[in-house]
Amino acid sequence: MNKPIRILGIAGSLRRQSYNRGALQAATELVPEGAEIEIFELDGIPGFNQDDEQNPPEKIVEFKRKIREADAILFVTPEYNYSVPGVLKNAIDWASRPYGDNAWNGKPTAIMGASIGNIATARAQYDLRKMMVFLNMFPVNQPEVMIGNAAERFDENGKLTDETTKKYIRQLLQNLADWTRLISKPQNEVEKL
Repeated sequence: MNKPIRILGIAGSLRRQSYNRGALQAATELVPEGAEIEIFELDGIPGFNQDDEQNPPEKIVEFKRKIREADAILFVTPEYNYSVPGVLKNAIDWASRPYGDNAWNGKPTAIMGASIGNIATARAQYDLRKMMVFLNMFPVNQPEVMIGNAAERFDENGKLTDETTKKYIRQLLQNLADWTRLISKPQNEVEKL
């Protein structure tokens, strides 16, 4: 894969000044050479209704197209009530439906998240990983980027200032790019590795 790795970045928070949006914005600046991040906004996605899955809203058609065009996915999620925010779960459900038309299928993925608490988004990230089993997505395992005590790591404008966190995000994105290249190789090239 010689062309740039196209990563679709998705923030699991709709709040404009969320730390997770700040972390996603930082990722666009820390992405390694040979990769690029496009952000998809989840605002405007209606609640999933199976009655509409055969004729989805235009926002869902666009979302699924962007997922399919991407080489990899980057989820940046907060944690709500010990799990994934409803807005993110709703978007994931829409893009996996109708049955047999799963836009997530086979996508290399990375996860990170920020929270004001000490353990950051550990439970949300693990729940998201469980969903990836069914969705047939292939997550990068390390480093785990769980940005705890986020108020200390971002400035008043939502810009990430913590150099250690930037280092982990940089490494996660490099690993995602490397992983994407590896699993995108034809099978005969993988067997030579």
